[in-house]
Amino acid sequence: MRWIFLFYAGFAFAQNTLPLSLKRAVQIALTPEGSPRVALAEESIRQSETGIAQARAAFLPDIEASVTDQSETVNLKTFGLNCPLPAGVSFPSVVGPFPVFDARGTVNQSVFDFSSIRKYQSSKVTVEASKADADTTRNQVSDAVARAYLACLRADATVETQRANVDLSDALLKLSNRQKTAGTGLAIEVTRAQVQLANDRQNLIVAENDRRKAVLQLLRAMGINLDAHIEFTDKLAYKPIDVGPMEAAIEKARKERAELKAQAKREEIAKLNYGSVKAERLPSVSAFGNYGTIGPEVVGALPTHAVGVTLKVPVFDGGRRDARRAESLSQLRQEEIRTRDVKQQVELDVRLALDSIKSAASQVDTAREGLTLAENELAQARRRYEGGVANSIEVTDAQTRLDRARDNQIAALYNYNLARLDLATATGSIAEYINQ
Repeated sequence: MRWIFLFYAGFAFAQNTLPLSLKRAVQIALTPEGSPRVALAEESIRQSETGIAQARAAFLPDIEASVTDQSETVNLKTFGLNCPLPAGVSFPSVVGPFPVFDARGTVNQSVFDFSSIRKYQSSKVTVEASKADADTTRNQVSDAVARAYLACLRADATVETQRANVDLSDALLKLSNRQKTAGTGLAIEVTRAQVQLANDRQNLIVAENDRRKAVLQLLRAMGINLDAHIEFTDKLAYKPIDVGPMEAAIEKARKERAELKAQAKREEIAKLNYGSVKAERLPSVSAFGNYGTIGPEVVGALPTHAVGVTLKVPVFDGGRRDARRAESLSQLRQEEIRTRDVKQQVELDVRLALDSIKSAASQVDTAREGLTLAENELAQARRRYEGGVANSIEVTDAQTRLDRARDNQIAALYNYNLARLDLATATGSIAEYINQ
């Protein structure tokens, strides 16, 4: 993915314009150099992978080496050497100073600890949960970029519409001037046409400013330089789709949504953590050993060693284990509640998206019909005005309705494409939507 980002960034620098489709915009955003959220999600995976190494360390030997060279003075009475002695025999209370040299290696090895096994299993599932969270983040970034891209297409269409309105107003102004020159028109009609042209020019300025804002929002979502110049290769269009039955869409969402997968992993982690805390009450076995040389100095030191096995049986710790077990059980129940909540939210998202796409498709049909009627009305009004059987008010009214019809069509197409995106996001198939 890195080369994609570098290629488009270099192209934009060289050509001063970046041709951008929806697919390319999402590809750039999903690179590590793109959206910061994606980069942070990748780092979260690496961080969780270190937890596996930390948990695995409980099954590996702990080896240490030490070298000690010291001078000691010992009070023998502290060891209980204070027994009565025969007359004339004295027993020193303090011995030393004398040198002690000790070079030694120690090994500790866990043999059986069921709690550590559960912690290791939990760390592995944590990595899987992090990967599912990363998928969720990528889907969210894709959704955000797609929404910003659609907003730019809408802004583009609005600018084109406003330019068409300006051209139409300019043509009607010229027509009003011709009618006035021919003696069939009035000065008020010219003034009325000039006011309409000024209003349309003002609307064009606003539309161009809105487009610049939309482009900046898109660049920010993609995570690239805000100075980049964008040329969109897509247009707002109506692409009919077969949504299928609601039950199939809900079932697909339950299988594909990354949020559900991540939540299932978090619930599994909570179960393993609960099992780990419960296992702390079980006995554990470990082995230990050390080997080294000890003596008054390096030369003459003698080898010594110790080897053994330790069996630890938890008896009473003041209730800390019971409290931790109750805490982990509560955390497990919380994750189970969150799982149910996420499932309900996923179903709600699908139902709302299906309703929205059906409504948006109807809006597109209605807007298309309204635009056709408005264009016909304006054409008839212009012919009547040119024929001298109507005044400019009829033309201005028809022009206003045409402007509104054009805006309605843009809004309907935008809402329809947004509904398609909502459905793709709700069913976990946003990648398919982007690659269409």
